[in-house]
Amino acid sequence: MFGKVTLKDEKIIDRWSMIVENAQGLAEQIYTDTEANVKEMKAPGISFERVQVRPSWLKGLLGNERSYMMVTNDALGDYRMFIGARDYGDALDIQWYMTCEPGFFSKKLSNVLTSGASDKALSLNLDIFLQQDLSAYATVVHHCMLKAIEKMMTGKGQDTSQIDRKSKGFLGIS
Repeated sequence: MFGKVTLKDEKIIDRWSMIVENAQGLAEQIYTDTEANVKEMKAPGISFERVQVRPSWLKGLLGNERSYMMVTNDALGDYRMFIGARDYGDALDIQWYMTCEPGFFSKKLSNVLTSGASDKALSLNLDIFLQQDLSAYATVVHHCMLKAIEKMMTGKGQDTSQIDRKSKGFLGIS
């Protein structure tokens, strides 16, 4: 049984996605290979957990959930990456989302400091070392997932030069 996570749009600070034609049924390979690639790189503090993601608590009650691999970094507790791979017709829909979800006290203090304008003010105010760590963490996971996708596509005789490598959002990973 997977843990359950509610993931609202406002938590997403960066994202990446692609569709791989004729790759249905290969989601588990993406998850397994991505995790193995990250472990091979010996990136510090990165952990993996399979979770069921829902867009809201109510929609989750109504059965609107999808399986994702949640990636966390011990030093960056407010930042979680969600990797998803699912069949979409004959294709495989693959994506990741980097989220920022401050803890209860950080959220409350951020709201007080910004007069309710942002619950992420403290979480997004990273010093240079934490920015470097966040960038390294997200980039390592992104590159390891791309490596897994390339392996899958090569195994199917597909052209990997069509992979869009740049994320969309706060980090702009490529």
